[in-house]
Amino acid sequence: MMSLLTIMVFVGMTTLFAQQVKTEKIKVNGSCGMCKTRIEKAASSVEGVSKSEWNEETKLLALSYDPAKTDVKKVSAAVAKAGYDTEAVKAEEKDYKALPGCCQYDRKK
Repeated sequence: MMSLLTIMVFVGMTTLFAQQVKTEKIKVNGSCGMCKTRIEKAASSVEGVSKSEWNEETKLLALSYDPAKTDVKKVSAAVAKAGYDTEAVKAEEKDYKALPGCCQYDRKK
C-alpha cells in the first residue's frame, strides 16, 4: 500500500515539474560559430535556463526555461551583455565592440 502511494506522489511531482518548463524562440543577431558558442553560453548562464540553442542561419535562439526563475527579458539582457542584439534588448556599444572581428555583425541603426 505504501509503495503505491509513493509511486503516485512521484508521478504527480514529475508531472508538476514537467509543466514548469517553457520553450520560446527569440531573434539574436550574430554571424558565426563563435557567436553560437557565446550566445548559448550567455543564455545558459541565466538561472532557470535548461537549454539554449542558437541557429546561425535563422538567427533564432531556442530556449527552455523555468518561468518561476527567469523570463525572456532576463535571457535577452544576458545575451546583450555578451555583445549580441536581441529583439528585446540592444547590446551596449562597448559590449558589441568587445566581440572578435568575425563576430561583429551588421547592426541596424
